[in-house]
Amino acid sequence: MNGRPFDNIHPGLSQQEALRIISAPMAELEAASDYYMAAAHLINYPGPETEQALLVLLQRQSSEQALLLAQRKAVEVLARLGCVQAIPAIGRCLQSTDPYLVENAAWALQELHCDCSELHEQMVSLLSDRLQNRRVLIQSLASLGVDSAVSQITGLQDDDLPGVRGAALAAVSRLGGSLERVHELEAQLTLPNQMDRQSAIQDIIDCQAFDLLPSVMRAPVSPVFRMRAVHALWPVDQVEHLGLDLLETLDDLFLDEPSSLVLVHRYDEAPTEEFLLQEFFGTDFSRCYLALQSLSARSADLLWPLIWTRWQQEAHNDYGAHYFFVRLLGRFESWPADSIEQIEGILVSAIENKRPQFLKSKPAAILSLMQLNPKKCLFLVSGWLDAEQTPFWESRYAALLAIQPFINNSGWDSLRNVLPSCQEDIHPFVRAKARLLIDRLN
Repeated sequence: MNGRPFDNIHPGLSQQEALRIISAPMAELEAASDYYMAAAHLINYPGPETEQALLVLLQRQSSEQALLLAQRKAVEVLARLGCVQAIPAIGRCLQSTDPYLVENAAWALQELHCDCSELHEQMVSLLSDRLQNRRVLIQSLASLGVDSAVSQITGLQDDDLPGVRGAALAAVSRLGGSLERVHELEAQLTLPNQMDRQSAIQDIIDCQAFDLLPSVMRAPVSPVFRMRAVHALWPVDQVEHLGLDLLETLDDLFLDEPSSLVLVHRYDEAPTEEFLLQEFFGTDFSRCYLALQSLSARSADLLWPLIWTRWQQEAHNDYGAHYFFVRLLGRFESWPADSIEQIEGILVSAIENKRPQFLKSKPAAILSLMQLNPKKCLFLVSGWLDAEQTPFWESRYAALLAIQPFINNSGWDSLRNVLPSCQEDIHPFVRAKARLLIDRLN
């Protein structure tokens, strides 16, 4: 539900114009998506006028898809604005025949900390309807602390849908305090479907199953989800936890080696390089990691022309493939001499890319560039470690990890000058890494 980096996608649209659109008859709309666009844009204008307009939108009756889509978004926006006055109107959405509107309503009531027992019971009754998003209903009921839901949720711990089953396992633990079956979430970290694996991580976070953190670190999903688990489950101010070292765990996450993960897929026979590169464009990270591992054993001379072609064609603008291409470029000690300029250009542009969907490529690019050309990086490190120039903390941590092998090398004395300021970094993980490196200085 959280799309904050993308909220203001219509910067020229004023509040008054958005309000005019949202209240206009459908026949006056320029496009069917205008209602939705206006409702979404109003998140940028909190206040009574916006809230009232969205509430009026929820009251409109129509079977038109354009209005229904806008009402779903209105429910979300009202919740994100913290409009507790909207709880009755949002509660009425639980009776909708549109399961997506019901889903958004359940999520919104959770966000608004709804304490209405009547609405709680409506949500409980919806758990028996397989047409509804029972996972979201379970999560919302657990978050709201609805103890009366325990009995019905308990029966869903063996549901045939992994997302429902996992949410139920987590919810019973949260509401009833029973950890008896929480360990079953571990098996869901390696299910065939990536969405189920990601959901399992969220379930583990929701019920604070600290003991499962080592297994989460081996799950074949985006490092973003594994990092979320570290933030949520690692005890504050502890360097070691469950036999794991915090900084070693973070280092492993940033290096993101496929060999450290439990990959779900296997190849029956050796695929072609073209097939393996195509795998980077898929949505299943287990398949992407397997392809990355396989490509790392191929010839750099053979790979480069294929990489360059696919990069220019589409990889430069596909945020999933972008990450794995950047990773691949740092996995060879030598590339063809005539490719170095293009490779370094790719990595520098990835580091400087400001588009939010490409954030996870930035630290990977720093590590890859340091692997290929440490001397070039020496002149860039101070900027990478500056929180104003590099606000993305993961990039600052990656820079510290990248310079770690060089801090005591001759010719790298300038690193000694930038490390002390990192001890005061705004992010605790960056501070901890900087202090470790300073301790290692001769």
